[in-house]
Amino acid sequence: MSTLPANAGAQRIAGAFSASGKRAALMPYLMGGFPDLEMSRAIGEAYADGGADLVELGVPFSDPLADGPVIQAAGTRALAAGATVAAVVELAGALAERLPVVLMCYANLVLARGVERFTADLAAVGASGLIVPDLPLEEATDTLGACDAAGLALVPLVAPTTPEERLGAIGARARGFLYTVSVTGTTGERVALSDAFAGVVARAKAHTTVPVALGFGIATPEHAAQAADAGADGVIVGSRLVRAAGEAGDPAGAVREVVTEMAEALRA
Repeated sequence: MSTLPANAGAQRIAGAFSASGKRAALMPYLMGGFPDLEMSRAIGEAYADGGADLVELGVPFSDPLADGPVIQAAGTRALAAGATVAAVVELAGALAERLPVVLMCYANLVLARGVERFTADLAAVGASGLIVPDLPLEEATDTLGACDAAGLALVPLVAPTTPEERLGAIGARARGFLYTVSVTGTTGERVALSDAFAGVVARAKAHTTVPVALGFGIATPEHAAQAADAGADGVIVGSRLVRAAGEAGDPAGAVREVVTEMAEALRA
């Protein structure tokens, strides 16, 4: 494994994992600007109130290849409500006052702004990391360098289908944590997942020195507990929370309740 550079964002993320007080840190996903910018901030605050340790903040995009129907619909609504990259970066700064924020953004949006400017803007508001799900390992060198220079953790993704050699290369360059996809396919809630967790987590942990966070399909407190049982250092919950926010008359209250249940399951 390579020695990772000193990095303020990665250090804050590491602190959140180690100080969570849970068997695995809880990282809910938030679509920036959904259902509008003001309410998305209230939802992020509710995550913190409910026991989240970090937050994954999504930037709405017109062609979100990794997102399932619930998150795609939320992104479409956020764009229609006027969400912009700049507004979501500002939201990241507001939420970063309470917990580490890792921005999830597709490559087109990063490249359109310029990698150095994009990462500098994120660092300036206090964000801790960046996830670019459609940025392959072979094309990530410039973005990784810019993130390292800005003190941000560039968090890569691996899947159950990632070959061993490639998994090793990605794991060696991971910053902050290794986002480990629990199942093949896009984001979305699944009914049964626990049988796959242990093997996926073990493979990821064997190829990296940073925490391993499991995501995609985790929808219930039982799923969260099963991920922790399987050895995951973190649990990422997305579609379940976005759906709750979209269906409720009080989105912040609804997601606070779900996050609280997830946090309790991870403390049990």
